Amino acid sequence: MKSEFYSSGCLKNGHDEKLSVVILTKNSQKYLEKVLKSVEFADEVIIYDSGSDDNTLKIAKKFKNTKIFIDNKWEGFGVQKQKAVNKAKNRWVFVLDSDEVFTENLKNEVLEVIKNPKYNAYKVARLNNFFGKWIRHCGLFPDYSIRLFNKEKCKFNERKVHESVECERVGELKNYFLHYAYESVEEFIEKQNRYSSLGAKPNKLKAIFSPYWTFFKIYFLKLGFIDGWSGFVIAKLYSEYTFWKYVKKMDN
Repeated sequence: MKSEFYSSGCLKNGHDEKLSVVILTKNSQKYLEKVLKSVEFADEVIIYDSGSDDNTLKIAKKFKNTKIFIDNKWEGFGVQKQKAVNKAKNRWVFVLDSDEVFTENLKNEVLEVIKNPKYNAYKVARLNNFFGKWIRHCGLFPDYSIRLFNKEKCKFNERKVHESVECERVGELKNYFLHYAYESVEEFIEKQNRYSSLGAKPNKLKAIFSPYWTFFKIYFLKLGFIDGWSGFVIAKLYSEYTFWKYVKKMDN
């Protein structure tokens, strides 16, 4: 079942531009209220849900600017995010995950930028929280990706995992948003096990050598050791994820 809220109209006067925030959800109750409070300034928030059976939709309905769509046909992150973006009534959209929170500084910058945009899209940094600590090294900050874009000029690729926005003329914002990435090692292992299956690239040689390189890069080259024990754990976990990615779906 799919809700029908979509309007094809979009504003053409740059000074009158409004913002749509797009969020994919599935059993996302943990941080969703905090996320939605941080984007109450947006003209609309598109919740594109893939069959939640917790309190996700109940939480979303509490916010007046949310529009909820249900789509139980999962086709991968790239396709799913593009379908959600297509539901936005405004041409400027910001794609946010259900565990990512806007800061006040980012809100002010985004609203100012879309009044007179110089680019078709903007990369935005995020500050990641691993195991209760904000991580500023390990290659995890500023962790840029395209999040704010004109949907008439840009679109998501169709990758099932590690999807990205394809666009020309990309700028960069100064401020960042917050990402509550993982509360525990167990949560990391569970999620990365799923991602490594979706993005499996069987390769025996890389399965042997890439995990060592991943650890060295994160812990030493990306200064993970400055983050102390958390930096070591993160480097170790990502090296194991690299191994899983290259060893899964491999013919013996």
